[in-house]
Amino acid sequence: MDSSPTAAARRAAAIAATMRRIGYLTRRGVFRGWLTEPGPDAELHKLALLECLGVYDHSLAIKVGVHFFLWGGAVKFLGTKRHHDKWLLDTENYVIKGCFAMTELGHGSNVRGIETVATYDSKTGEFVINTPCESAQKYWIGGAANHATHTIVFAQLHINGRNEGVHAFIAQIRDQDENVLPNIHIADCGHKIGLNGVDNGRIWFNNIRVPRENLLNLVADVLPDGKYVSMIDNPDQRFAAFLSPLTLGRVNIAVNAVYISKVGLAIAVRYALSRRAFSITPEGPEMLLLDYPSHQRRLLPLLAKVCMMSSASNFMKNVYVKRTPEISKAIHVYSSALKATLTWQNMTTLQECREACGGQGLKTENRLGIFKAEFDVQSTFEGDNNVLLQQVSKALYAEFLTTQRKKKPFKGLGLEHLNGPCPVIPHSLTSDILRSSKFQMDLFCLRERDLLKQFAEEVARYLAQGESRERALMLSYQIAEDLARAFTERTILQIFLEDEMNAPAGSLKDVLGLLRSMYVMVCIDESASFLRYGYLSRDNVATVRKEVMILCSELRPHALAIVDSFGIPDAFLSPLAFDWIEANALSSGSE
Repeated sequence: MDSSPTAAARRAAAIAATMRRIGYLTRRGVFRGWLTEPGPDAELHKLALLECLGVYDHSLAIKVGVHFFLWGGAVKFLGTKRHHDKWLLDTENYVIKGCFAMTELGHGSNVRGIETVATYDSKTGEFVINTPCESAQKYWIGGAANHATHTIVFAQLHINGRNEGVHAFIAQIRDQDENVLPNIHIADCGHKIGLNGVDNGRIWFNNIRVPRENLLNLVADVLPDGKYVSMIDNPDQRFAAFLSPLTLGRVNIAVNAVYISKVGLAIAVRYALSRRAFSITPEGPEMLLLDYPSHQRRLLPLLAKVCMMSSASNFMKNVYVKRTPEISKAIHVYSSALKATLTWQNMTTLQECREACGGQGLKTENRLGIFKAEFDVQSTFEGDNNVLLQQVSKALYAEFLTTQRKKKPFKGLGLEHLNGPCPVIPHSLTSDILRSSKFQMDLFCLRERDLLKQFAEEVARYLAQGESRERALMLSYQIAEDLARAFTERTILQIFLEDEMNAPAGSLKDVLGLLRSMYVMVCIDESASFLRYGYLSRDNVATVRKEVMILCSELRPHALAIVDSFGIPDAFLSPLAFDWIEANALSSGSE
């Protein structure tokens, strides 16, 4: 690790730049209404602004997101009027600088297992918050190392010797002059591979006291005499309610992953339309990179995927901002599935774009390498992607058991296709069949249906052998991950198809059809599940592979128009997307 004074100075400068930018945006009133203005339109406006910040500076977006969506979201959605009146306006105005202390050194995804303890003292009407061991230190807390004045502390609530489970508390950790308060110790997490404009910190609490009123009490409360009361009797449902602020975080991460993929592809495609290499005829001109079939195969399937995933991310945003208690489970499933899939795809896209730009992709000013380092964290924060996929499969399994037990049809999550007859896939596949939206949906639905059945049967076999339900689910992880991917890819296809059907007839609709078919063909080509479980024959898979090449040639003329349609401002791209020769000329002064 580079611990030199120069590296430390660069990191300090990056953190200071993030704070300057937040100060500028605050003074301009950009955040006005972010926590106090109600309604779906206000929420969509806020999400759009955060997307813009993420494309400009990921550290800025993360710091803003932690403050408004995690700290502010917890106060707003887990607190009640007493918390709203006291904290929300000061949060909007950045008088309070909030952070979100859930993750610990010893516990990340397993939030139930966190070790920080909050013990209620009925004599004083206070909670005593303590870090009982080193593994209980709060870790990776964005904003904590330098600036946060307050935090949401997630801790095990103890009352009269009884553990009531994980609850959320407001605690002040610094005064307004940013001096750390007594009985609190804060340390920096250190230099990271990316996001060094965010001051991630570690926090230890040494029996600090916070008022009883600082418990975020929408879900559960402690009365002055120490009586524990809750509107939700089921401990599992109560715990799920406490994790609700993470849902919006996952939505934001997934949406931003799509937009960064768009930026990377806009750079790589533009470069491939101006950079030439080799000639295929004697004395002939060198060919554009994007005229090589191999280069088309590298970039154009990624272009199709990002367009499909863009529809899915927009769908997820709209579902979230119009959420009701009845669809909270569905939102959790969608956000978990899409956060995992879209962030993994973002890293795949950025790596391919970096390589497709050759040595120029290594230059910092061309952004691709920076994006890789900055967005790598997306696969593990706000939920490890592998864990999220297993949560998706568990939710689908629960839906399966419910329909079996109640003898009712599937409803929601797009699972209604399971109520009908099993789709039949033709033995011989032609180009027309492969591009048929009916065939594509039938194939994806067949895979999802069969994997859900296989998953349920495998879990049942383990249960019959005497394994616990949790262990049976854990041992079935391979089919679980295949099922989650099948659900996600079918969901993305279904959402895009609806958007495509609503598009007016003409050239736009034709291009959307090409993008959809490319997405489906590439999903088949890249996934072993279609061959492994027998949904397609070896000959059919080979036919699909050839169809990808044909689709590449048909999408090639539309590549520039597609990346231009992303609407990315020129300032957010890089010299590589424009006149890269002039940018590197001696007269430009570039180094």
